[in-house]
Amino acid sequence: MRNRPSLALVASLAVSSAAPLALAGDDQTDGFIEGSRLNVLNRNFYFNRDNRDSAAPTYNSSKGDTNGYSEAWAHAVITRFESGFTQGTVGFGLDTFAMVGLKLDTGDGRNGGRGSFDVLPVNRDGRARDEYTKLGGAAKVRLFDTVARLGDVFPANPVVAAGDSRLLPESFRGLTLENTSVKDLTLQAGRLHAMSQPMSSDLRENFVTFYGGPVDSPWIAYGGGDYAVNENVTVSLFGSRLKDVWNQYYAGTGVTWPLSSDLALIGGFNYYKAVDEGRQRLGAFDNDIWSAKLGVRYGAHTLALSHQRNQGDDDFDYLRQSDSIFLDNSIQYSDFNSPKERSWMLRYDLNLAAYGVPGLSFMTRYAKGTDADYSNANAFYMRRDADGNPLTDQKRWERDIEVKYVVQTGAAKDLSLRVRQATTRATAFESDLDEVRLIVEYPLSIL
Repeated sequence: MRNRPSLALVASLAVSSAAPLALAGDDQTDGFIEGSRLNVLNRNFYFNRDNRDSAAPTYNSSKGDTNGYSEAWAHAVITRFESGFTQGTVGFGLDTFAMVGLKLDTGDGRNGGRGSFDVLPVNRDGRARDEYTKLGGAAKVRLFDTVARLGDVFPANPVVAAGDSRLLPESFRGLTLENTSVKDLTLQAGRLHAMSQPMSSDLRENFVTFYGGPVDSPWIAYGGGDYAVNENVTVSLFGSRLKDVWNQYYAGTGVTWPLSSDLALIGGFNYYKAVDEGRQRLGAFDNDIWSAKLGVRYGAHTLALSHQRNQGDDDFDYLRQSDSIFLDNSIQYSDFNSPKERSWMLRYDLNLAAYGVPGLSFMTRYAKGTDADYSNANAFYMRRDADGNPLTDQKRWERDIEVKYVVQTGAAKDLSLRVRQATTRATAFESDLDEVRLIVEYPLSIL
């Protein structure tokens, strides 16, 4: 049993103590109605994944078996209303959302089943539902430079981050705090008791981790902050506790160092430590994983090399479909986070505005991981071969290509079109797969 002070508690105290730094007469709100915003995002989402060497969890009711191909095409309308705050030292407000996901085309054998595809909810017979909705909201209070939200929230930090890589975004339910009293410092804290994954209408789901699966945990708490040291350097410190599962600690930094008007060095470092907590719902573990990046930006071109290493005996885990894994080599499909795994990645970005096409960008990257070893993994994360032996000396690689265009002017301004393609190949512990995602988004600002 490890008894370490929780960073969530430390940050909560920091948020509370920092609030008086703001002047009591500093009125920062335009009013409940005057400060309101109403935004509607139309998202058209096509996704196919071909598991080339294994059966994906896609049920084909006409044949009574599974196959390795998943495909879905759907449309989402995501409406968010954010009020301003009432006038006065203590201001009150309300954030609400209404989201609907509509199936456009999918069918038996192509709907993604109940696996990591996770585009549309499915019935017991494996058929995708025609539509599903999410409705929720949060009350909020502003005191000086501290904002508290209670209800359905979308935290964004290295230890708890609501994911938005599917049709509808993920959300959490609970209390969050954010403070900006100190210049260039943003403090966050929260305690959440439920999560809602992207393909679910239920806002009161239990917690699910990506690699360990569902866990019987009553809450997750987090705290920490981001600080801009100057215009070139940022640092972050965060911690979280998923009750009876883990304590996670994160430290990271990002650097952009200009050498001339066209040339800059870029770099960064991310580090997580994860240890079991309480009743050890996912067994005993003590993991350290880190990534480091170094690159150069020259005009429209950016080239970066990153290295990542998991020094623990188990997979580095995080909440399912969330974005709370701020590691350089966690990319479109692979996280390169298996026990003892080492990985390298080379990434190239191009902004074609410099070549007369503003709004058009291109990205490609290649990552390779080696030395994954499950010899000492606990029972929840263990992977074995056909003879029952722990998998050792596992390897994989992934290649991603992305093209994105954002309309710059006219009636369709801010309309974006994005094509993402990924290819992965691996030894026994992962699938060989090819996938394509086509995403069209059109944001509208009503208020």
